[in-house]
Amino acid sequence: MNSRRRLLLRLAQAVVTIGLLVLVWRVMDGSDAARVLLTADPRWLLAALLALTAHTLLAAERWRVTARALGIVITLRHAWREYYLSQLVNQTLPGGVVGDAGRAVRSRGQAGLSIAAQTVIVERVAGQIAVLVVMDVAFAITAAVPEGPEWPSWLLMTVVAMTAVGLLGLGLVLVAGKLPGRVGKLMTDFTSAAAIALVGRPVILRQVVLSTGTTACILAAFALCARSVGLNLPVAAVVTLVPLILLTMLVPITVSGWGLREGAAATLLPLVGATASASLAASVAFGIIGLLTVVPGVVILWRQSQGHPK
Repeated sequence: MNSRRRLLLRLAQAVVTIGLLVLVWRVMDGSDAARVLLTADPRWLLAALLALTAHTLLAAERWRVTARALGIVITLRHAWREYYLSQLVNQTLPGGVVGDAGRAVRSRGQAGLSIAAQTVIVERVAGQIAVLVVMDVAFAITAAVPEGPEWPSWLLMTVVAMTAVGLLGLGLVLVAGKLPGRVGKLMTDFTSAAAIALVGRPVILRQVVLSTGTTACILAAFALCARSVGLNLPVAAVVTLVPLILLTMLVPITVSGWGLREGAAATLLPLVGATASASLAASVAFGIIGLLTVVPGVVILWRQSQGHPK
């Protein structure tokens, strides 16, 4: 029954993805977006591919640092291979976390599944926190500077709401740690692991540097995709609107954020002078480059199927 429910959930997510893409395509002049996309400059797209590749490698290193702090030693090559595999699954299956679950299962040998799962969850959470912090700080600065963009009130309220949800989630985890029984123990173990692996004195500097690097790479990749279709986004937009666009992908109702990301881009980027169709084209270009970035995962999977686990 559980497997049947999972299948139905994934089918529902696929249907929602297609539905959202069709809706955005019709509302935001998809034919013009397609025309713009076909004229994309391959040089900027290649630069975006390199930026996303750097993001993957830095994220894999962040996972390695996190795992070592919790007693799991992972080689750099193994971390890269596992991260590419997990990204491949996350990009192609509904849910966006199936690949991470597989990464935890395959790395459980040294310390058990519980700690292996903690390393994966803590690493992913660190990346999302970094994007959220950059967005919040950037909005606070741009809203306070007199020469900065005048953001509409609904946008600022959206940012406040997303931040509140993040803080509420953190609060719930902390409160759940005080519950009796297994749930309380799991939450207590997780918060302890997060404290050790993220803000412990031996690792905090590396975690900050790596999370700053991954955030810079993914924001740059989106900006480069936008540049490829003729959108030269100002820095203020890259550090405010782009994180907001990317964070919408965390809502687990579509496949790898497709549809949600495009709708957010076509809604938000016009606030800085972009057309809706060009914004849609930029988001689609980013999605395509994201798929190309995980091609090494296909190669790794093929090699493993041929009996070459390394």
